[in-house]
Amino acid sequence: MGMKSAGRLIALSLQVSVLIFNVGLSPLSASDTGDGAAASAAHPFSAGDFDWREMIPALAAASQLPADQALRELLENSSVLRTYVVNQVWSECKSDKNRCAAIADSAALQREVTGRIDAIVANTMFTRDKMAIVDYTLASQPFPFSEIAAYKSQRRQDAYFTLALAGKSYTSLRVRARYGAPFDDDIFQWYGVYKYRVDNAGYRSEAVFEIDPTNDAVLKIAISLKPRKNRARAKPGGAN
Repeated sequence: MGMKSAGRLIALSLQVSVLIFNVGLSPLSASDTGDGAAASAAHPFSAGDFDWREMIPALAAASQLPADQALRELLENSSVLRTYVVNQVWSECKSDKNRCAAIADSAALQREVTGRIDAIVANTMFTRDKMAIVDYTLASQPFPFSEIAAYKSQRRQDAYFTLALAGKSYTSLRVRARYGAPFDDDIFQWYGVYKYRVDNAGYRSEAVFEIDPTNDAVLKIAISLKPRKNRARAKPGGAN
């Protein structure tokens, strides 16, 4: 059920190339290709590489789906989870060159990643308070995020996606530099928040960045999408 946009696949292919260099498991090493500069220029996936707005299309699609399909839609289309699973795949095949060769093709690798994400949904999904939930710990560290979760209301079309950060290097200053001033901010007893919003005729999507006021580090990113009701629908028996 995952979306197949060319833009997403191109972005994921670029991420895969970077990650392969980083873990040192590429079927073609820098010495094989003669491109040592490419390997040295590679940079690890960071919290700043994630843009909360990239989840809006998946949230909008998930809002129209049954719970289990909605959670697959959200997690299959998460660049964070796909990057994490790519790291796992290459780490596991480090001692098996045949295994690496079998998934060296980008399409084969993406199928492997999608299958693993579908298994995560199937094995970890639960319901609570009329909400279908997948809450998955990103235990293989170092990685910029420590937890990923997807939620789909079973009573409404609302969909949610959250990320917990593993480190303290992603700060509110970096959030402002990327997204500008939030439309709302506040400070509670234990944390502060920055809120951002995207509105259109079909939905409202909001992102809330939870921030530790003691060190300015972002603790969590929570993204929601709520479809708008169609007020233009004609009443039964009314004029067309």
